[in-house]
Amino acid sequence: MNAMESIRRKFQSLKAVMDERMTRLWAGAEAEARGTGGLSFVDAATGMSLSTLRAGRYVRRGGVDRSDVVRVRRPGGGRPALEDVQPGLVEALEGLVDPVTRGDPESPLRWTSKSTRKLAAELGAQGFKLSPQKVGQLLRASGYSLQSTQKTLEGTSHPDRNEQFEFINDRVDAFHARGAPVISVDTKKKELIGDFANSGREWQPQGEPVPVRVHDFIDDVLGKVIPYGVYDLARNVGWVSVGVDHDTPEFAGASIANWWKHMGKRVYPDATELLITADAGGSNGPRSRLWKAELQRLADRTGLSISVSHFPPGTSKWNKIEHRLFCHITENWRGRPLTDRETVVQLIGSVRTSSGLTVKAKLDTRQYATGIKVTDDELQRVLFTTESFRGDWNYTIHSRRSDPR
Repeated sequence: MNAMESIRRKFQSLKAVMDERMTRLWAGAEAEARGTGGLSFVDAATGMSLSTLRAGRYVRRGGVDRSDVVRVRRPGGGRPALEDVQPGLVEALEGLVDPVTRGDPESPLRWTSKSTRKLAAELGAQGFKLSPQKVGQLLRASGYSLQSTQKTLEGTSHPDRNEQFEFINDRVDAFHARGAPVISVDTKKKELIGDFANSGREWQPQGEPVPVRVHDFIDDVLGKVIPYGVYDLARNVGWVSVGVDHDTPEFAGASIANWWKHMGKRVYPDATELLITADAGGSNGPRSRLWKAELQRLADRTGLSISVSHFPPGTSKWNKIEHRLFCHITENWRGRPLTDRETVVQLIGSVRTSSGLTVKAKLDTRQYATGIKVTDDELQRVLFTTESFRGDWNYTIHSRRSDPR
């Protein structure tokens, strides 16, 4: 049914019960809702004159005089509200929803789903009579709404948190001003390979969802993948090494080396230094000796002086790679199972955004041993200097070579 036929049918069904004033108001509302050309459109659908339609629209725009409205029901008529008939109903409901501040703190609903059906049943046990739908109406009227949890609590704030953020910003600006590369690195969440459920929804033929396993037990043959990302802040380009073994400092160092070999060296051919921003934990944590030893090997191979600045503990979400690269990867494979390693690499490599982000991905099938110890003697051979502010978070590892390549 087209729009004109819809208006014609509404007019035919209502004109017998509308007086002249209400007819003008209704027609004026329809014409105003249509926007430009609305008067002619309603005129063609109803046969009403343009002067009548203009009058109705004029009255609507000027505001309807409520004194002229004819009441169908006398004041006070209709069924009384349940909360008026059953005193104490709203207070009892709020006591169930928020037992910490009101009501019984031992209420079983404190530990179970606060659905309107369960709330209605609990209120019924207290002598109140109402439907789950009415419970929902009362909750909304009291300012409640269905909400999920929100990750906003970062724990105890480190005393040097703000100063470190400012230091990182200044350091990044200085490197960019010199035309030196700055990268943000991190390990993305491990992903199971196989026909497992993945959060999100994807377009499929109606009634034909992709079947996936009920339980997420790791497949002994397919295993899991570990995406380690490198994000170039200046160029809005990402590199992801898709590992299949363990997330170790050796794997992190190899991923950064792969980025330099396949991407960084080509766009920064004259670079003599590199800045890395990283989290304060995991395979690239500041307390890892092996992380520093791997960066020394990378510096020796490339001739680069590698500076590192770590974000304070508990602030990993501020790392640029999280919301400039990883979020788009997750969105790209939403609602579809990661059936094999090649699928993961292809989905990561096909990420594109309106802001110009491009990503390259490569499978890394090497085995990375865990538990590798770096002795004091080996650590002393790492040529690094620390900054005057928080040298444990801000340091530079120098190459033993003088010819970057």
